[in-house]
Amino acid sequence: MLGLNLEYPLVLSTIMEHAAVTFGDTELVSYGREEATRSTYREAAQRSHRLASSLRRLGVEPGGFVGSLAWNTHRHFELFYGVSGIGGILHTANPRLPPEQILYTINFTGYRILFIDLDTLALAEQLAPRLESVDRFVLMASRNDMPAASLANVLCYEDLIVAGDLSFACREPDERSACMLCFTSGTTGQPKGVLYSHRGTVLSALSTGGGNGCLVGQ
Repeated sequence: MLGLNLEYPLVLSTIMEHAAVTFGDTELVSYGREEATRSTYREAAQRSHRLASSLRRLGVEPGGFVGSLAWNTHRHFELFYGVSGIGGILHTANPRLPPEQILYTINFTGYRILFIDLDTLALAEQLAPRLESVDRFVLMASRNDMPAASLANVLCYEDLIVAGDLSFACREPDERSACMLCFTSGTTGQPKGVLYSHRGTVLSALSTGGGNGCLVGQ
């Protein structure tokens, strides 16, 4: 006989849904090249749903990879939940690695869409001629901040948010499914990939949160 209390899979959407329902008005502040950007957990959840919808429309399938070459901003936060919300896997390419190693990790993974921000645009332009599978770039900026770029097929992040469906139902994958791919740095030879599962990532968040790590949205 199976117990029935706390019966839900440990998937990333659980964290965002709990935050939106329980701490929806809590302010999130992001600092970057722009002035401080302020939002809430509720708004972040809505934007990640819209982004998930747009990613699905762009052809990202469950189990498919999406890449990012960007810093830790509010848009990167939304991207993490947007990609995992359709059962995809986010490869967070590390901008601090040498260009040859960044190129290796992206080509090794073999996805088509790479998210970049204003600070990594020049790096993406440097890598672009040798990217084997990427054929579309998403610049994580507002429409007003979109610069001229030599990259082909550049989309604006905020356009994806506007075009996304707020009612899009995020996928609930097997908790053992992969959600994020990171590569090592400072190791011998080429970087080595580490594939994180939904379950492992949620448990890591719970252990980090300690006594505050409750995800039950009652």
